Amino acid sequence: MPKIRAATVAEHRQLQRAALLQAARVLLAEGGREALSFGALAARAGLARSSVYEYFRSKSELVEALCTVDLPLWAAEIEAGMAVCDSAAERIEAYVRGQVALATDPVHRAVVAVAEYELDDAARSRIRAAHSGLTAMVVRTLEELGHGRPGVAAALLQGVVEAAVRQIERARGEDGTAGVAAVREIADAAVRFALDGLRPGGPQPGQSQTQADDRPDRPGDPHRSSGTDRPGGTGRANGADEQPEPEGS
Repeated sequence: MPKIRAATVAEHRQLQRAALLQAARVLLAEGGREALSFGALAARAGLARSSVYEYFRSKSELVEALCTVDLPLWAAEIEAGMAVCDSAAERIEAYVRGQVALATDPVHRAVVAVAEYELDDAARSRIRAAHSGLTAMVVRTLEELGHGRPGVAAALLQGVVEAAVRQIERARGEDGTAGVAAVREIADAAVRFALDGLRPGGPQPGQSQTQADDRPDRPGDPHRSSGTDRPGGTGRANGADEQPEPEGS
């Protein structure tokens, strides 16, 4: 029987479970999803292999537990970055840059990869439900930017993020890391596309771009409100004392 390392058996089990999850993170970061096995997990945590099954009945259950703990924490980091922004455009930029930054984290990258391989649709739905706060924040921000269908815009925004993450994957060298300059360039491009490509107010069917540009009530156009061009990839106005007016695993 393993030695109890806490005041109660329940606390001991919580500590052991946390130790197993941390061991899983290390294995995934070091060797990817192929490195995650119950034998390796037991060895890393200093337990007998049979003891691992007392906490997780299967590898899928282990991966779901890992996602349930870690993904909401990562989502909370992005939410916090968005919450301190002054404008809707800046919040969208923070959302994009936050997710791109996570893509460079080896633990996050490995957890997402193993989740895609191990989890069924029901488990993925449960995990997505835990991120509803971030999704709602993005939708509200897109509403503020003037989108009539913010849910659709949020899905398109997430597509931009996922495309940026794929580009970072392609930019990785033999050591598995992407250069800082390459990541910054990809992030800048994603931000530019997210802010300008998702900007509402383009021509309607049967309407020219000039007619659309001349609409006085065009919602959320930072170029019209500030009178400045957005510098590449920052989503901010050129003037140091100006804020851009509001224009998405």
